[in-house]
Amino acid sequence: MGNRENDIEKSSNSTGSPEDSALKSQHGVGPVVSAEHLASGAMPALSEIEFALNITNNAYQRWMMRASAASGYPGLAANDVLVLHSINHRNRDKSLSDLCLVLNVEDTHLVNYSIKKLENIGLVTTGKRGKEKIAAITPKGQTACDKYREIREALLVESIKSLGLDESEFSHIATVLRSLSGQYEQASRSAASL
Repeated sequence: MGNRENDIEKSSNSTGSPEDSALKSQHGVGPVVSAEHLASGAMPALSEIEFALNITNNAYQRWMMRASAASGYPGLAANDVLVLHSINHRNRDKSLSDLCLVLNVEDTHLVNYSIKKLENIGLVTTGKRGKEKIAAITPKGQTACDKYREIREALLVESIKSLGLDESEFSHIATVLRSLSGQYEQASRSAASL
């Protein structure tokens, strides 16, 4: 009991750094994180970003599956939806290796499985370019992508636009997230060599 009281007294008496103050809300709550032990390090804001990425990623994947189901294709996983839209992108055939590169998927089997699943329901076709597997969108796949886009515009885009956020902020956030992905990639390579 005494230690807890001392901790509370220390925290209420300390002014903290400007960074610590910035992370506290008007109610005196610290950063919103899923792992306090990680947030207690040199960069608590990174833990906030990681938590936000986790919950956003889960919500995004759930959205893709539900929007796909509403488009008439229930049973597609989030990865299947990503692969479908990537194959449809700019109406050009895509190689398996290019899809993996663009989607930042290390395990080609995951993307290959999605391609097979999409081919089985007639949304894409596959072939070979030399020794490399390629995939192309079918008219049925194009229609599925168009329907998904309509649902996205009506349910997601309209909702987000109603928040009144500046679209340039979204572009800036995307740039920062892409930069962060590079930092995580480098840290992953370093961790693999330990």
